[in-house]
Amino acid sequence: MIRKLNLIGAIVLFAFAASSQNLTTLPNGGNKKASVSERIGITDVTIHYDRPGVKGREGKIWNNLVHLGYKDLGFGTSKAVPWRAGANENTTITFSTDVKVEGQPLKAGTYGFSIAMGNDDATLIFSNNATSWGSFFYDPKEDALRVPVKTIALNENVEWLKYEFMNETDNSAVIALMWEKLKIPFKVEVDYVRTQMESYRRELKSDIGFKSDAWQQAAQFAVDHNTNLDEASQWSDYSLNGVFVGEKNFRNYATRAAVLNKLGKTADADAAMKTAMPLASMQELHQYGRQLLQQKRSKEALEVFKMNAQKNPNQFTIYVGLARGYSANGDYANALKNAQLALPLAPNQVNKYTVEKMIATLKEGKDIN
Repeated sequence: MIRKLNLIGAIVLFAFAASSQNLTTLPNGGNKKASVSERIGITDVTIHYDRPGVKGREGKIWNNLVHLGYKDLGFGTSKAVPWRAGANENTTITFSTDVKVEGQPLKAGTYGFSIAMGNDDATLIFSNNATSWGSFFYDPKEDALRVPVKTIALNENVEWLKYEFMNETDNSAVIALMWEKLKIPFKVEVDYVRTQMESYRRELKSDIGFKSDAWQQAAQFAVDHNTNLDEASQWSDYSLNGVFVGEKNFRNYATRAAVLNKLGKTADADAAMKTAMPLASMQELHQYGRQLLQQKRSKEALEVFKMNAQKNPNQFTIYVGLARGYSANGDYANALKNAQLALPLAPNQVNKYTVEKMIATLKEGKDIN
């Protein structure tokens, strides 16, 4: 009977212990769980980590609490362990597309992230093992990439370890680990144009490809970035003529013309724009005129603004377009006349202020574009 009670008690204790493993509690040591994510181009970069605090240990973090190089921590299978780049569980970093880290290629995926610290530098380690707890089971054979970086001293104390994105562009960002008075930065780069084109190819084969404007948007991107023009030509043609998809509207024809111009087929491009013009709304014509001004095609731009005025007379946007068109062609008198006609039609204070600046500039005999 006693033996049976002991067995029951053991089972109860085991069940209690097993169930307690699923309870949600604060991380060990009063650290904080955190994640930070940012998109570089169309590449998502996400870091999951635990944040230790300095907690009065100023001057005792680096080369002390955080060891130099590799160390036997007395637990796990590894006898040469780098720092886990945070606290508690494995720090992980995920890239949704292929990237370069400090100029070195790294495939899309999730990696265990650790750091071998030096005195004024560090080696960043991206491991294919992203599931181990901490770095106790670190194995260099699982490394996907190692890159050296310089560390930077900070003037102000950072109490809680953090990762931060900075110096962002369409193609890159610097990610920095900061804690106490030290920063460990590393640059992540993406091939934005390539990854965007790859994304378009995938999406155009999905339900998104049943929308005409998706084909136009993809073709326009290729034109704007002067890439894959033959492919862009197919896309722009499909936006106009695709079965159940094609729509003959100004935007689609304008993109078609832009592709043809890039391919050197100017006569075909002019024909496409001739077809497009009667289909344009007031705003579309106005924006096309602005686009021609940016291309330094001032005479053509003025003709577009005049056409818009014939179709949509006596409106604020029309007068502003004419003012810009005449100004670009050096006719400041007519430009001033149209700017003054636009002023009382301004829909809000911002537009009114913009036109007032135009008028003042034109009175000085200067171009407003």
